[in-house]
Amino acid sequence: MINENDIACCVRKSVESYLKDLDGERPCPLHEMVINSVEKPLIEMVLKHAGGNQTRAAELLGINRNTLRSKMKEYQIK
Repeated sequence: MINENDIACCVRKSVESYLKDLDGERPCPLHEMVINSVEKPLIEMVLKHAGGNQTRAAELLGINRNTLRSKMKEYQIK
């Protein structure tokens, strides 16, 4: 098996568990579910690490500051 980082391993296990628990039911759109589950806490933790500095947080995330602000609004992050 490919050597994975901890985050990838957690995602893999969580998705596997989710799919097993469906018990024949139709799943929600998986990509959207995973991204929405990961993106908000990621942004929150990076903002905390950056001391609330949005420019620094955007740099750490590798996104534009306006994109960060848009995502903060989307996820209602202050």
